[in-house]
Amino acid sequence: MNILNQVSILKNSVGQVLTGKDELVELTMIALVNKGHLLLEDVPGTGKTVLAKSLARLIGGDFKRIQFTPDILPADITGIQFFHPKHQEFEMRPGPVMTNILLADEINRATPRAQSSLLEVMEERQVTIDGETLKLPSPFLVIATQNPIESHGTFPLPEAQLDRFFMKLPSGYPNMSQEKAMMQMYRQQNPQNYLEPVFSLEDIIKMQEEVQQIFVSDEIENYLLSIIHATRHHEFIETGVSPRGTLAFMKAAQGAAYVKGRDFVTPDDVQLVAPYVLSHRLVLSMEGTMRKTKEQVLREILDSTEVPVESEAGR
Repeated sequence: MNILNQVSILKNSVGQVLTGKDELVELTMIALVNKGHLLLEDVPGTGKTVLAKSLARLIGGDFKRIQFTPDILPADITGIQFFHPKHQEFEMRPGPVMTNILLADEINRATPRAQSSLLEVMEERQVTIDGETLKLPSPFLVIATQNPIESHGTFPLPEAQLDRFFMKLPSGYPNMSQEKAMMQMYRQQNPQNYLEPVFSLEDIIKMQEEVQQIFVSDEIENYLLSIIHATRHHEFIETGVSPRGTLAFMKAAQGAAYVKGRDFVTPDDVQLVAPYVLSHRLVLSMEGTMRKTKEQVLREILDSTEVPVESEAGR
């Protein structure tokens, strides 16, 4: 079975529990094959938790959830050495990060110290507890969520930490017909209970190797860099995309081509992923904040950047 068919099956499977999320599923798959982590920002009840649970079940992986609160400690995330009174010795108790899909729910409610402990795990893919280092399972994907409509009792992620997330995605409301279909799906039973794996963990690991072989032409590289450098010189942008963001942009474009069944990147792939990979990496100036959103500024950059013709972009 080729990747195009597999992604189609994944979309259909998620469609059994969530309606109107095909693009979200595709973008999540792009992040997964690139070992990238996701930040989902939207109002409560739009399917963020269901997406994470369903994805874990569909790849045959383990799922853990951390509900972030102001009193959560780094040890609650990474794990701890605790003294067992019966055995009279210390024992390792790994934290919930030892899983395949980790839902970090309402990450902006935790203190910066707790947030930093998770972000370190995301980057290093290992935890060190009292000098003992444990490697995380593979694949490992963090899906963090935050609620944009509440500010009381929250600790917004600094821009430097937002940069650690491969993509920032909105979940969004379904339209009326999609929401009606959802009501019918959940009327008599919970369809999540009937999801069956469509991938194995080994399949995902193989995909993570294959996506690195997707061809990126010189023209596409120059196109990517033109967009990146435009973010660093735009009148409304104080801080543009970092080199880490450049690499994420290239990998996301490779992932977009891969999940569409191609072995080379096109300008359409670049334009598809740009809003989700770049927007959260921009810091607008004070004037820019008053005049436009990050998404509007990025759209202006994309519209004004010369696009290579298809024959030059491919092989």
